[in-house]
Amino acid sequence: MTQDEASSEAWVRILIVDDHALFRQGLRALLETEGMAQVVGEATDGNEAVAKARELGPDVVIMDIGMPGMNGLEASRIITQQSPETKVIILTVYDSDNYFFEALDSGASGYVLKQAAFTDLQMALDAVRRDGVFLYPSLARRLVQDYVDRMGSGEERTAYLTLSPREGEVLELIADGRTSREIADLLTISVNTVQTHRSHIMEKLNLHSRAELMRYAVRMGLVRQSGRL
Repeated sequence: MTQDEASSEAWVRILIVDDHALFRQGLRALLETEGMAQVVGEATDGNEAVAKARELGPDVVIMDIGMPGMNGLEASRIITQQSPETKVIILTVYDSDNYFFEALDSGASGYVLKQAAFTDLQMALDAVRRDGVFLYPSLARRLVQDYVDRMGSGEERTAYLTLSPREGEVLELIADGRTSREIADLLTISVNTVQTHRSHIMEKLNLHSRAELMRYAVRMGLVRQSGRL
């Protein structure tokens, strides 16, 4: 592979969605200055975001929530359904547990606050590129603390104890944002075996979606302090 090919491969193609032009322009400048992202387009609302995501096929959509017309959560739901390979990172002012879980339900892979440092957005981009999920650290800590305060339900802890040692390892690696390939390499097993373990975990814990799995990981204290899930 040539140096140019390696550089091109490392770049992330990004669509920025926000109803404030000044914010979009500033974020574009920051991303492109870092040299690891190519902003392929901008959109001002959810409807335009859906159309441009379909047209441009970005790797990542950085999405605001509160916009005129279709909001960012509904747009995220449509984009991730029509283009599962496109990842969505919510970038918002809403520091809310409810919005976070709605974002996961919509298919988003990251949740970052606008008051965060740019390095948090960089970590979110790195996580979603690896098929992981990123929670803004203060939100992650608050959700974990809520679990500690409540100590979880007896049913949840009982279900957790039904996992085999290997399934427990796989669950912890999933919660750490590892892809199936990375888990397979780390545990010296096949990708198919990882997927089988994942299915068994979901069945034993009575979980039916990625959002439910992420909620469970948060409640069980499996989220690292970095906020990467």
